[in-house]
Amino acid sequence: MDDPVRKPQTGGMRRIALATGVELAVHEHGEGVPVLLLHAWGETHRTFDRLLPLLPDTMHLVVPDQRGVGQSSKPADGYTLPDGAADMTALLDALEIDTCWLIGTSSGGYLAQQLALEHPARVRGMALVGSPSNLQGPLPPAFSESLSSFHDPVTRADVDALQGALPLHSPVPGSFVEDQMRAALSIPRHSWLASVDGLVRAVPPIDRGRIGVRTLILWGGEEDVLPISQAGELLAAIEDSQIVVYEGTGHLVLWEQPQRVAKDVTAFIMGNERPDRSEVGTP
Repeated sequence: MDDPVRKPQTGGMRRIALATGVELAVHEHGEGVPVLLLHAWGETHRTFDRLLPLLPDTMHLVVPDQRGVGQSSKPADGYTLPDGAADMTALLDALEIDTCWLIGTSSGGYLAQQLALEHPARVRGMALVGSPSNLQGPLPPAFSESLSSFHDPVTRADVDALQGALPLHSPVPGSFVEDQMRAALSIPRHSWLASVDGLVRAVPPIDRGRIGVRTLILWGGEEDVLPISQAGELLAAIEDSQIVVYEGTGHLVLWEQPQRVAKDVTAFIMGNERPDRSEVGTP
């Protein structure tokens, strides 16, 4: 299937040394309203390839590879949710960004919640794209079985088996999926395991305290990884929040619906920058 979405913009990449002791590979696009994009566990900045060219040039998009993936540092430890939040805050400091919007996909949205909880003054608002409210407890069998057989170094067969546990409900270009599988091979085995351990051991941010930033929740109507109750938990726990459900869409909301995500996120962010122009969720 041909990808109907335009190819990604060309953006500059630089490695930035952070006060937390790691260097992150950071891609930047556009100028204007600062927006920090947070990829999920097992992904890299490449997960946003189909989204970036659909967002306006009036946004300053900051797209890092988080620690342990891509061209960023891959330390032996430091993969807890608070560690991730500390990295992102240090990145904002390094870029001299006082406040920003957050877009987090899947567990990247869990990290966004942690940032909003710990540093509300730095967060203008956030879009949670197929994101959990709670990751505590054992992994689903399909994930735990795949991870237990991961090789060192990780092989393409390892990554393919894990991806097989995430069914797609809408067509996604094969070239995009292939790019994601190749990018995932940049993640060493210890980072895969330590990162998921940090997620399942973390106290859910909404259980730790009040999150008061305005929030857009984008949820797949055919979500088959997270319990549907988690969408309601986010909506109930985050006072200034709204939800848009995409019918015929599974857990990988960003992969399956980049055009809709771009439209709704742009309306949400720019509409809250200019409240008279919000059109979130309109056809």
